[in-house]
Amino acid sequence: MKTRGPWKILSEKKIIETPWIGIDQFEVITPGGSDGVYTTVDFKNWAIGIVAIDDEGYTYLVGQYRFPLEEYSWEIPEGGGSKTDTLLATAQRELKEETGITASQWEQIYEFYTSNSSTNEVATIFVATGLSYGEAEPEDTEELEVRRIPFTELVEMVYRNEVKDSLTVIGALMAEKWLAKQTAAGL
Repeated sequence: MKTRGPWKILSEKKIIETPWIGIDQFEVITPGGSDGVYTTVDFKNWAIGIVAIDDEGYTYLVGQYRFPLEEYSWEIPEGGGSKTDTLLATAQRELKEETGITASQWEQIYEFYTSNSSTNEVATIFVATGLSYGEAEPEDTEELEVRRIPFTELVEMVYRNEVKDSLTVIGALMAEKWLAKQTAAGL
């Protein structure tokens, strides 16, 4: 019998396998000793969010319709990429693809679990500065709108609960802290 921490695994079955996710179902004995079923989602790509900040203190949001939620969402540039690529290469590609922006300076500022009760997805947030502008190259599955707003407005949108995307909320708050440190250091 296999175990995962205090969980005992009686059986394991692959429910769905796509290029992006796998869904597994486990018959288990819970840490409390009862029989149960645990279903997990295995994400096969990195989750990346980029807070791009220009020299005037503006940032860039990408608007798109989110199929699972059935609503339009404003978010920092974000997406995923193959785990065979580096996190930085994935972030650079996503920023260029969604906004047409490239950046000369990159800093990884935060890593978090998106929903650790049911997935193994890990998200990474970058701040990108030293921006240059070109043409966006969205995937054919994306219909995107890009907005340039003051970074402080993004933070206020988070506090007013107008932005609900987890990468955007966490990215904005961590970038706010990062900017405060940069300012304090005189950078």
